[in-house]
Amino acid sequence: TAAPEPTASETPARAPLASPDEPGSVEPVAAPASEAAMHEDSGVGEAGAQSNTDVATSPAADSGRSDSRATAGSRRDSTGAPVPDTGPTKAADASPRGEDTGSAVGSAAKAAVIEADTRVAEAPSPVEPAGTVETQYATGDAAGHDNHAEHDQAKHGEAGRGHDDHPERGETDQDEAIRDQDDDAQRSLIPIAAGPPPEPERVLFRDLGLSEEVLRAIDDMGYRHPTPIQEQAIPYVLMGRDVMGTAQTGTGKTAGFTLPMLDILSGSRARARMPRSLILEPTRELALQVAENFVQYGKYLKLTHALIIGGESMSDQKEVLNRGVDVLIATPGRLLDMFDRGTILLSDTKLLVIDEADRMLDMGFIPDVERIVSMLPATRQTLFFSATMGPEIRRLVDAFLTNPKQIAVSREASVATTITEGLALVAEHDKREALRRLIRSQNVQNALIFCNRKRDVDILYKSLTRHHFDAGALHGDMAQTVRFSTLEKFKANELRLLVCSDVAARGIDIGGLSHVFNFDVPIHAEDYVHRIGRTGRAGLEGKAFTIAEPEDRYAVEQIEKLIGHPIPPILVEGLDPVGWAEKDGRKRRGRKPAEGKKPAARTKTREGAE
Repeated sequence: TAAPEPTASETPARAPLASPDEPGSVEPVAAPASEAAMHEDSGVGEAGAQSNTDVATSPAADSGRSDSRATAGSRRDSTGAPVPDTGPTKAADASPRGEDTGSAVGSAAKAAVIEADTRVAEAPSPVEPAGTVETQYATGDAAGHDNHAEHDQAKHGEAGRGHDDHPERGETDQDEAIRDQDDDAQRSLIPIAAGPPPEPERVLFRDLGLSEEVLRAIDDMGYRHPTPIQEQAIPYVLMGRDVMGTAQTGTGKTAGFTLPMLDILSGSRARARMPRSLILEPTRELALQVAENFVQYGKYLKLTHALIIGGESMSDQKEVLNRGVDVLIATPGRLLDMFDRGTILLSDTKLLVIDEADRMLDMGFIPDVERIVSMLPATRQTLFFSATMGPEIRRLVDAFLTNPKQIAVSREASVATTITEGLALVAEHDKREALRRLIRSQNVQNALIFCNRKRDVDILYKSLTRHHFDAGALHGDMAQTVRFSTLEKFKANELRLLVCSDVAARGIDIGGLSHVFNFDVPIHAEDYVHRIGRTGRAGLEGKAFTIAEPEDRYAVEQIEKLIGHPIPPILVEGLDPVGWAEKDGRKRRGRKPAEGKKPAARTKTREGAE
C-alpha cells in the first residue's frame, strides 16, 4: 500500500542546489530522481527504477550515489520505522528551482550512469545462467559490494543483513539461489565414470537360428559362442544361399557348414545309393575329422552318414550306401571309383560342400572335382571353403557357385596373431642338429615336424628315435591302419613328436598343439600357412619355427610376400651362423655330377666299342 504523500509544508527543508556544471555538486537526493526520470522517459516508470536499483554497478557509478542511498536508507520516524520515499517527482516539485533544477540534475545523473555502464561493459563478466531474471555485474571492488549490501539493507529494511549472511562475498539470497542452480546444472552435465566401459555382448549359438536338437548337442560339448566364420556363415546356409568362405586354418570352418546342414537335412529321409548331400575333402584324415563332427553334433537327430575314402573295405562302403545316407563324406578319387562301378548315384544330391579347395588344387584333384560337380543337379546349394584364394580358385568359384555370399573373417593367407614365428638359417649339414637343439631349448609339449618329401620323413623319424625322442612318422605311402594307429597315439600324448608330410597337414586337428617345426621350407608358399595353422588354435598361444638353408632364400621371400611380413630370425646356440646364398636357390634336387666324370665315361665307352 502506497504511503500518503506529504504536503509542501511537511516537506523538510533542502539545501540549495549547486551549479550542475560543477563536478560532484549533485544534491544527494537528486540521484534517485534522475534515475526515475530516466526510466520514466524510457517507458519503465517507478517499477523499472525500483528493479534497476538491484543492479550492482561499477565503483565509479556507486561512488556518486552512495551518500544518497545511505541517507535514504537512514530516514526513519520517531518509532524507528523507515520513512517511505516520496518519489522523485515530489522531490523535484518541492525544489525552489522546479523543472530546471530536475532537468539539470537528470542530465548530470544520466552522464554518470552512461559512464558507469560503459565501464561495466568493458569489465569482464561471468557467464550468465540461462533463464535468470537479473543480470549480475561483477566488479571485484570492495566498495561496490559494500554499496550493494547497503542497498539491500535499505530495500529489505534490515540493517546489516547482506554482510551478516555473506560476510566474504556480500551475496544476496537470490544471488545464492542462482549460484546453487548453476552448480547443480554443472554437476548434472559432468559424466560419472562407473568403471571401464562394458564389453559388447557376444553372439550365442542360440541367436543363429539352429534347432533345439543341434543346440543341445553344442551345449553338451561346452560351446556357447560361435567363431566369426560360424557366426557369418550359418545364417546364410540356413537361408539356402551359396557361400564362399575364406578363413585361415583353425577358425572353425568345419562346424560352419556341418551345423546348418544337420538342420537342413533333418526334414526327410534318403533313398538307397542316392545321398542327399556330399562333402568333398582332400585327405582321408580330414574326412575322418568331418565325420566325427557329424557324429557329435547330430547325436540327437536321426541322420545317417557314410565315409568313402581309400584304404577301407569297398564292400562295407557299398553296404552303407545301399541303406541310404543323408551325408556322404568322400575323397575325390574313391568317390569316382565307386561311381564308375555303379554303386552310387548323385542325381538326388541337393547340397554340395567343397572343403579345402586350395589344397585340392595343390594335390591335383581339380579335374576330378569338376567331373563330380558335372554329375550333380544344376539346382543345388554349394558351399565353398578355402584358406587361400588364388586366381584358379576364383575360376572354380565362378563355375560352381551362383550369386554366392562371400565371407572372409581374415586377410587371405594370413597368420593367426596367436602364433609366434621364427626362422633359423643354418648350413645344410646342421639342419638335424638345429632341430634337436630347438626341441630341447623349447618347452615342447607336442609338435608336428613337416618335411617336403616322404623319404625325408622316414629319414628324420629314424634320426629322432636314435637320439631318444618320442617320435612317430606319418605320410601317404603308409598303410591306412598304421596311419590311424600312429595318429591316435599322438592324440593320446603317447608320442611327443610327429614327423609328417604335407598330405597330413590339414587332416590333423590336435587340441593345444604347442609347436610346429618346418624341417624343410615349403615349396609352395601357401603350405606355410597351412602347416603353422595347426598351432595357436582356439585362442591358445603357439610357436612355429622354420629351419632354412642358404639356398632357400627364394622360397622364404615368397612366403614373406604371401603373409605380408618378414619371419623374425632366430639364432641356434652352438651352430655357426651363415648367410643367404647369392643364387635364388631355385635348383633341382639331386647331386650334380663331378667335373670330368662324363667325358671319362664316354672315352671308356668309345674304347670299349673299339
